Amino acid sequence: MKKRIPSPDQPSDARSSQGEAPGGQGHDDLFQQHRALLFSIAYRMLGSVADAEDMLQESFIRWQQTPQTDVRNPRAFLVTIISRLCLNHLQSARVQREEYVGPWLPEPLLTVPAGDPSEPARVGESLSMAFLLLLERLSPVERAVFLLREVFEYEYSEIAQVVHQSEANCRQILRRARQHVTQDRPRFSPSMEEREEMLQQFLDAASRGDLQGLLALLSSDVVLYADGGGKATAVPNPIHGPLNVARFVMRAPRKLVPQNRVRSLVQINGLPCVVNYFEGRPHSVVTLDIVEGRVRGIYIVSNPEKLTRLPALPPAPC
Repeated sequence: MKKRIPSPDQPSDARSSQGEAPGGQGHDDLFQQHRALLFSIAYRMLGSVADAEDMLQESFIRWQQTPQTDVRNPRAFLVTIISRLCLNHLQSARVQREEYVGPWLPEPLLTVPAGDPSEPARVGESLSMAFLLLLERLSPVERAVFLLREVFEYEYSEIAQVVHQSEANCRQILRRARQHVTQDRPRFSPSMEEREEMLQQFLDAASRGDLQGLLALLSSDVVLYADGGGKATAVPNPIHGPLNVARFVMRAPRKLVPQNRVRSLVQINGLPCVVNYFEGRPHSVVTLDIVEGRVRGIYIVSNPEKLTRLPALPPAPC
């Protein structure tokens, strides 16, 4: 029977029952110390909460099977394990996405406001739907090198160990990855307040059926993606252009959202978004990409398999 990763809120004596490391810290405690980092890497690599949790579990099993005397640097060891597992998984995931029905979008990840102020801004930005979608242009190795260097600020020597490449090759890989990603990456990111205001204006215009109001919010190169995964009503291809997008948005409540819906404004993937609920369960998630004061990307996830980890709507007070 596989041992499950212990919950972070378990008592430390329960978590360290697998044996003590030098200095009195158990195997489980060391893993818990790096758990958040490992999940952050896996989710950005795979764009899936479910797959990231699977990689975390497999990393824990391998960690448990490795004598601590063989591990000089637990953090580097664990990052290497999970990165290589994600690289292997991406190879098969690419085949699955080629067979995916309609546009593929990352699984929405519920986040909380006001993260650690010492955390680099790029770490928060790298959670957005727009950024994760840009990463889909990269090969698995390019994605690993780009994330480990640009987001998590690892040294080339560390990255080389992870991807089995020389440091010189890693520099070349990063250069190619930057060319693929940064050409459509905005130079300046709007504040959270600006994003919230734009989202509210977008929702107000859509609910009023205000075509001109919507057009005033959309950039000339706006694209709308709707991911239903063949399991929910969606759109077979991305929709391009402000007029086409605005017309779709005005019809979207009838096509994508049940009539008796409940709407909740939350933070998904580090940005403000709206979750539509039906009968108390998440039905769809809508998030926007804002560039230079206009909406450049609209992302709608209604594939029920990607919404199972979002919380149910709390019951209304009596």
